[in-house]
Amino acid sequence: MQHEPKDITILGAGPTGLFALFYAGMRGVSAQIIDALSEPGGQLTALYPEKYIFDVAGFPRVLAKDLVAGQLEQAKQFGAPMHFDQRVVSLEEDGGTFTLVTETDRFPTRAIVIAAGIGAFSPRRLPQPCAEPWYGKGIHDRVLDPERFRGKQVLIIGGGDSAFDWAHQLLDRASSVTLAHRSDRFRAHAATVEEIRAACAEGRARMLTFHELHDITGNGENLSGVVLKDIKAKTTVAMNCDAILPMLGFVSDLGTMAEWGLNLEKDEILVNSAMETGRQGIWAAGDITTYPGKLKLIATGYSEAAIAVNQAVHWIYPEKKVNPGHSSHMAVFGVKEEASV
Repeated sequence: MQHEPKDITILGAGPTGLFALFYAGMRGVSAQIIDALSEPGGQLTALYPEKYIFDVAGFPRVLAKDLVAGQLEQAKQFGAPMHFDQRVVSLEEDGGTFTLVTETDRFPTRAIVIAAGIGAFSPRRLPQPCAEPWYGKGIHDRVLDPERFRGKQVLIIGGGDSAFDWAHQLLDRASSVTLAHRSDRFRAHAATVEEIRAACAEGRARMLTFHELHDITGNGENLSGVVLKDIKAKTTVAMNCDAILPMLGFVSDLGTMAEWGLNLEKDEILVNSAMETGRQGIWAAGDITTYPGKLKLIATGYSEAAIAVNQAVHWIYPEKKVNPGHSSHMAVFGVKEEASV
């Protein structure tokens, strides 16, 4: 399918991409989002929708899924389309117009803002062969609704933030929560680790260090138990289990973007202060970018999105200034626009 040309196409519908889409609408240009995932939100939706975020300005705390919902409402006010399940496979350029080609569609655009987070990503799978047949039948590497595990006997495998965050989220929902990790060293936030240790001391959870998955039992359709192996003692322990949550991080790559002639540094896009990528007409913002002093925060992504979009707007329409002025004085929001100075 050949889509209508847009001024700006944003790759990625995470918080940075959604804010870029809003900002393009605020600047009065046509825009659209393309994302390989099936729904908006990027990592916030795919990895930790029920996790609280505390460092977004204006919110003492906000659930990741609620932040995405608010940003969607903000972005949609200008009617820009969002295209999901669209993995870009190539980039064409002809006469100053880019065309982003996906597996099914073609998206012509005058400029591109890459807000693809860590690039295309997928959860890291369990290495044990016994696990593979149970994906979708008891092994869940993405958790969107914690209520799905109410009353279940849950085994969480991993030692990072996601493992401990979900252990905390499921303490009052699951009938039992066991966290297994190959080491006694954790990559999670110390406060969350202490919360789970306290829950273990109270008998509300169980933590097994130096343990890994050894086998899975069930009837072929429903998982009923697991066998864990103590990698130090070389012994095994069997336990009843309804669900396994492998929280082992994720695998990511830049995909076709690595071939676009961008300035790259260790699978990240090296940008300057104007969010330029090294190829004219393409800017980048958010976690996919790097530069001296870079902070990978949602707040940083918002700022970079605004810079990238403003630069792209001025490049497409030189008569439009890079600095848009204050939104509180813009006619697009139904208020009197300040005179330019």
